Order: sequence, then C-alpha cells, then structure tokens
Amino acid sequence: MGPSLAAFKVVNPLSDPTLGLFDANGTQIAFDDNWQTNSGQAAQIQSHHLAPKDPRESALFETLSPGRYTAIVRGKNNSAGTSLVEIYDLDSQPAATEFTNISSRGNVSSGDNVLIGGFIVGANSSADMVVRGIGPSLASMNVPDPLSDPMLTLHDRNGNMVASNDNWQQDSAQAAEIQQAGLAPANALESAIAVTLAPGAYTAILSGANGTTGNGLVEVYHIH
Repeated sequence: MGPSLAAFKVVNPLSDPTLGLFDANGTQIAFDDNWQTNSGQAAQIQSHHLAPKDPRESALFETLSPGRYTAIVRGKNNSAGTSLVEIYDLDSQPAATEFTNISSRGNVSSGDNVLIGGFIVGANSSADMVVRGIGPSLASMNVPDPLSDPMLTLHDRNGNMVASNDNWQQDSAQAAEIQQAGLAPANALESAIAVTLAPGAYTAILSGANGTTGNGLVEVYHIH
C-alpha cells in the first residue's frame, strides 16, 4: 500500500509502490507494479475482498510451499515514502502449514516515523508469542546504520499498551522464557517481549531509546 495511506493521515505516503516476492535463496518468484495489470490475479484478489484502494498499489496472489519468504516494497522510479506491507493467509480450512514468524525491516526515525508491525491472533485460542526489536546486531548482516538502542512496545486494537521492553535482559523471568524459546537477541541493547495474547489484533512499535535513529527489525514469533 502507498497512496491510500493518505486517507489515514500517514505522512508522505509512497506514491507508486512495487512489490517483489523472494524465496529463501533470494530468487524473485513474483512481482507486481499495479495490482489490476494481471486480470486473472486481480479477480482472485477481489474475490477475497482484498483489492487495494488505488490502482497504483501492488498485490500478489500466490500459493506457497512451506519455507521462508521475503516481500520487498520499493518506490517506482526510485520514489520514496511511507508504505505498508500486508500478508493474508487465505486458507478457509485448517492446514498443515501456518504462519509462525513475520518480520519487517525499515528505518526508525523520530516522532511518528517509527517502525510498526501489526498482527492478528486467530479467534480459536490464546497464543504464546515472542516479539523482538532488533538493531545493533544487524551490523553483522551488513545492514547500514543499524538502530543502536531499540525500544519495543506492544499495543492492543484499542491502542492500550500490553507490554514494553527496552533491554531484553532487564526482566529475568521474561528473559528466561525468551532464551528457552531459542529467541534471545544477540545484543543486550535489543528488545524482546514474551507474552500470552488473547485472540485479537495487536501492534508492535519499534522506536529508538533516547531519540536514537537507524535501521531496525521487528519480529513476531508464534511459539505455541
């Protein structure tokens, strides 16, 4: 999404987003510029009531095998701005595969220009989750200008704060849960929250402690 974000008062929305989908080897397996270009795919998207509001926005309808995938949004003709990536699981029946992790990397600036990750816990039962805010350790992956001191807050659909964390080891009991799940961040300045969530919509917000800025990563893991 890009242009339609203006209706939600998002500052500087990306005017013409493109969307690429890559497999675990970094091979591009699908691409879209304007979602109505492929009439067959557009019909599938419309049938699930997921048609973007603006014809310049991008969408892909794909059947994926189990594995790791990366969706990358870029601005056409090197345009820049704020954008939104959404992923929907359209299986109508319980399946052998399900989302277990979703993450988003982007620039964390000041004010409203933070990094936001939204997710929905299914309606059947509560879920044990780990949410992480990564910054310093991105340097080892050659990410430029990593966020030096990430801070993470988790909110419910009404905007109420459910949990927050600055440095993941500050709560010893929570840190033990995170380590037991094998999800301990590599750097003590990074953030992580272990929490059991009731069904509903949630938002993870990654900002920089003490006004720090840089590239950060929000990760959401469904433990069980």
